[in-house]
Amino acid sequence: MEDAIVLYPSAGMGHLISMVELAKLILKHYSLFSIKVLVCASPSISPDATTKYIASVSTTTPSVVFHHLPTAPLPPDSSLKVEQLAYELSCLNNPNLRHALRTILETSQIKAFILDFFNDVAFDVTDELKIPTYYFYTSSASSLTVFLYFPTLHRSTKEDFKDIKKLPEIPGWSSFPASNMPEVLHVRNSYIYRRLLESAEKFTKSKGILVNTFESLEKRAVSSLVEGLCVPDGHTPPIYCVGPLISTNEITEHECLSWLSTQPSKSVVFLCFGSMGMLSAKQLMEMAIGLENSGHGFLWVVRNPPADNTKQSVSGVAEEPNLDELLPQGFLDRTRDRGMVVMSWAPQVAVLNHDSVGGFVTHCGWNSILEAICAGVPMLAWPLYAEQKMNKASLVEEAKVALPLDELEDGLVSAGELEKRVRELMESDTGKQVRERILTFRNEVGPSMEKDGSSVTALAKFIDQIQVSSVA
Repeated sequence: MEDAIVLYPSAGMGHLISMVELAKLILKHYSLFSIKVLVCASPSISPDATTKYIASVSTTTPSVVFHHLPTAPLPPDSSLKVEQLAYELSCLNNPNLRHALRTILETSQIKAFILDFFNDVAFDVTDELKIPTYYFYTSSASSLTVFLYFPTLHRSTKEDFKDIKKLPEIPGWSSFPASNMPEVLHVRNSYIYRRLLESAEKFTKSKGILVNTFESLEKRAVSSLVEGLCVPDGHTPPIYCVGPLISTNEITEHECLSWLSTQPSKSVVFLCFGSMGMLSAKQLMEMAIGLENSGHGFLWVVRNPPADNTKQSVSGVAEEPNLDELLPQGFLDRTRDRGMVVMSWAPQVAVLNHDSVGGFVTHCGWNSILEAICAGVPMLAWPLYAEQKMNKASLVEEAKVALPLDELEDGLVSAGELEKRVRELMESDTGKQVRERILTFRNEVGPSMEKDGSSVTALAKFIDQIQVSSVA
């Protein structure tokens, strides 16, 4: 029987890409393993991008074999938040997962089952089948310290996080205001709060946690994790920092890349908020004014506002935006020589690695952060949802590779704030220091992924661990 490693990403391109890059890394150094990726389809997410991506990977890396689970039906309540929807779909997929794993076990010995954070209910299935189970944490080590410490925080207070100004000291952080906690955790009796509490406890029962980061980027957080400080009353599984794992299947031809080639070196600010982030019409208007007044070049990816026009939202599907309605009258004409607006999507990795790009306004999604670090592009941090406020704090206060964008009381980032921060990043000594700092980290990425580098060494330790584990 062949030795197999099975990977189980949650629905969504960002999670799939990170998991596939992990598969490629394993195969690069340990080609004798059979790698199988279980694809969890979601009826709420357009399958086109996923299908194209999988086809591309299957062509370039045929050793990565994809197994498509049947599409689970959407839960009856279609108004569920994204996080709750992800958990519900994972629960509904457990019977399909059980069948897929039993089929694989007929011809393979599963040395390790690596599951995504949002698919943690799969732990019940793998425990039943006695398959060694590991987690792949696709965000920062800094946010992982908070997640693992979450049960301790829960026991330390009876109050909702929204009613607490300052939390008790959290390992890996000099200070951590309660406002940095994801909004879904602000109320103790919410569904997501209870689910994440259960998830944090399940993490400690796994065989290990692989993290998409590299040690030198998050020294303090990694040290706290490895020393077991984040689970003071229990066991911390082995921590394997195997990143940065970012997409290598990137488009190199796009109209925005041709436009960038007409701009001076390091002159353009790139603004992009991921595949799920959407901003209100009022916020888009403020951004346009701020960008125009900054005087700097920009490449801006604009998506339609959310249906309820709240300040921010997340969505997997959106119609093309009507720029004439969303932007100030004459904005596109006045900024034609130094600015470009792209509707809905741009090839982010290629853009960040273009010589003309000198700054990145980001929603602080971890994949985007790693892509910016690998490209050596300093950031303006503008978190929207999930753990992104934690990522912002880590970028600004610990790594010092970003400047903050501060919100008003109503959650809006004003035109004046955006103008000020763009100028600061692109013109000031402070911006120069941030640029030099991120270039230092960029230069550490290569060595970490080479033989005897920290991430490859961590991968070797993981492989050693799974060699002594097997299906009972």
